[in-house]
Amino acid sequence: MNILGEIAGLATSFFFALNAVVLTSVGKMVGSQVTNRVRLVFALVYLIAINLILFNEPLPFSADSSHWVWLSISGVIGFALGDAFLFKSYVMIGPRLGSLMMSLAPIFGSLIAWVIFGETLSPLQILGMSLALAGIVWVVTSHKEAADTPRRHTRTGVIFGVLAGLGQAMGLVLSKQGMANHFHPFQANAIRLLAATVFIILWMLIERKAGATVQVIRENPASIGLLALGALIGPVLGVSASLLAVQLTEVGVASTLTSLAPVLLLPISYFALKEKISWQGVAGTILAIAGVAVLFLAK
Repeated sequence: MNILGEIAGLATSFFFALNAVVLTSVGKMVGSQVTNRVRLVFALVYLIAINLILFNEPLPFSADSSHWVWLSISGVIGFALGDAFLFKSYVMIGPRLGSLMMSLAPIFGSLIAWVIFGETLSPLQILGMSLALAGIVWVVTSHKEAADTPRRHTRTGVIFGVLAGLGQAMGLVLSKQGMANHFHPFQANAIRLLAATVFIILWMLIERKAGATVQVIRENPASIGLLALGALIGPVLGVSASLLAVQLTEVGVASTLTSLAPVLLLPISYFALKEKISWQGVAGTILAIAGVAVLFLAK
């Protein structure tokens, strides 16, 4: 029974949960757009160093063109466009509903993988996914946001949230295609990040926001350390783990296990941030854990 893919999926959620805490802090300093741009640059530098150490080349230039095409498209859709839609959704409808829309990603991923790869799920896997997703939804909906959370443009915010979930799902499916023949996740992640970073920089130049981005960082030097940490935890370790997960198991299962960050944030919030947890949050966590256990048993 090979459960390395499932373990990688859980590790992804753990990294993403830690990353959410870090990015929340730095986002309050410099804003979400600046955070997204700068963290990608940091992450690309990290992966260039990792690839030099592991594979003796800064980027996988020796890889086939098919790897570069599929993974580049995946990076633009998943990193650049998907995250942009997610941040817009957070602004318009708040993080709770935005996260709820993101829980659609495993469903989208399963459908797309079924169409492209012919992947099917066993009844036990479907049960596990359903329990885990129900637990995630319960945890997310049990969290009460501040009274001043934006509520304008609700319909547009929901649409952006759905597009973010679709972008994440498509990014994983395209990554699975791009990692055919056992392509290493660190190499795959480097290609994805390179494409996403180039796309973000070009977008920033078109909007003429390069100078403003640099100025914001200069005015908040304390944010640099947090941005560097967030880049390592999220885009490097978290995303590389998610690529390993989707490479070794079904897209639907992998995307479910990588979506557990809201559940894992509960103990972090309780012990580190001293936040109260409702009984609904505890019940949702137990339900999600039960779903994860079923997914492991399904192997």
